[in-house]
Amino acid sequence: MLFNSFSFGLFLPITLLIYWAVGFKKIKTQNAVLLVASYLFYGLWDWRFLFLIVASSLVDYFAGLAVANSENRNNQKIYLYSSLLWNLGVLFIFKYYNFFIEEFALLFNQNQGEYMFSSLNLILPIGLSFYTFQTMSYTIDVYKKRIEPTTNLLNFLCFVSFFPQLVAGPIEKAGDLLPQFNKPRKFIAEDTKDGLRQILWGLFKKMVIADNAAIIVNMVYYNPENYGSYSLVYASVLFFFQIYGDFSGYSDIAIGTAKLFGFKLSRNFNVPYLAKGVTDFWQRWHITLTRWFSDYVYFPIIQKNLRSTTRRIIAILITMSLIGLWHGANWTFILFGLLQAVLMIMERLPMGRNRKTSFYYRKPRIPSFLMPVFTFPFIVASCILFRSQSMDQVAVIFERIFSFISSENIKELLNRKFLFFLFILVASEVYMRHKNFPLYQLDKHLNRPTRWVIYYIFIILIFRYAGPKEDFIYFQF
Repeated sequence: MLFNSFSFGLFLPITLLIYWAVGFKKIKTQNAVLLVASYLFYGLWDWRFLFLIVASSLVDYFAGLAVANSENRNNQKIYLYSSLLWNLGVLFIFKYYNFFIEEFALLFNQNQGEYMFSSLNLILPIGLSFYTFQTMSYTIDVYKKRIEPTTNLLNFLCFVSFFPQLVAGPIEKAGDLLPQFNKPRKFIAEDTKDGLRQILWGLFKKMVIADNAAIIVNMVYYNPENYGSYSLVYASVLFFFQIYGDFSGYSDIAIGTAKLFGFKLSRNFNVPYLAKGVTDFWQRWHITLTRWFSDYVYFPIIQKNLRSTTRRIIAILITMSLIGLWHGANWTFILFGLLQAVLMIMERLPMGRNRKTSFYYRKPRIPSFLMPVFTFPFIVASCILFRSQSMDQVAVIFERIFSFISSENIKELLNRKFLFFLFILVASEVYMRHKNFPLYQLDKHLNRPTRWVIYYIFIILIFRYAGPKEDFIYFQF
């Protein structure tokens, strides 16, 4: 079920009506309503994978209890590693098995003759990478005594399957989201209004920006050899805004929907095109994923020697490579992660005894507000890796871009209405960059008639200028 579908337009109000009709004092009943709604939401995509999400939930629920109830550290490690083995094993089989088998088969066929390797004809369960990381963090945090394990199975099942953020995040830590299922949720009119506004803003980003950008991006990237330098650069820039509108739009809808039920989810984007460097970009883009890898990969690597430059370099390389691989089983994603790592190392790590001898500080002194101009080309170059289907396509695109092949057909790609809508997006978010989203708490700044004019304008834009419906990009991850 897609957030931008008619079925979700029916599902959400019916679920809300039942949820609040129960009464805020009946927490267990409200949680039961959420659990049924979440499994229905997920099951309508493919009911068979409900068994997988339930199994993952039960494994980590009982692993957390076993870790907490055992006083033997070795036994605790066994329970933790069993949980990790299950989660990473499921992720590997469904997402990475075929990739590694094909690569090994290619390697052996080249060097040692013909060998037969069988691949698995499996569908990637939607949201697998998201809820797997969420459940893993729970067991790890229990093992490290950062949180106490829950003994309420219903609450834990809700934590894993909470439908607003189930299939594409934000990736919530148990210490932030799980306690919210234990507390009474009261209907607060201000939060409901802000939730609806955030949903409206998210739909605008997804349906008007991302889906229209997809028309141009898909056209160019399906046949990059037919386009020149300017067209390829233009399409790559648009892809950045496509994936931003698509994914941040999803996050806005998820966060807004959660507010309607009395829950608070983590902010996942913070105007990433204003990033003053690649490091700053990853503190603004998919924030909860960056936080996850920082907490469970980067800091554990460097914690034994915080001052070791070598250890920090290794930690950045491993962390960003895994972030690239998290996005998909393809060499383009791995190279995408490595490129981010190299840029971050050049930006932040010292090249001598003095911290200010790092590449980041040796750059010419330029005004802070101009820094995003120097960062954006690197982000667009990364987008080419991210969007390309293969390394061969990456080579073709970069070759044609740097050959400066003429591009008369770029005029066919320009759409003035779309560029105007894109300007609205960028201008609104830059102007309101200190707010959670541009329509945040609008009732505190504008009178009712003005607010409703703005709402109707966005509703009309969505219905009139929405592009062809596209699946959310991050559903494939």
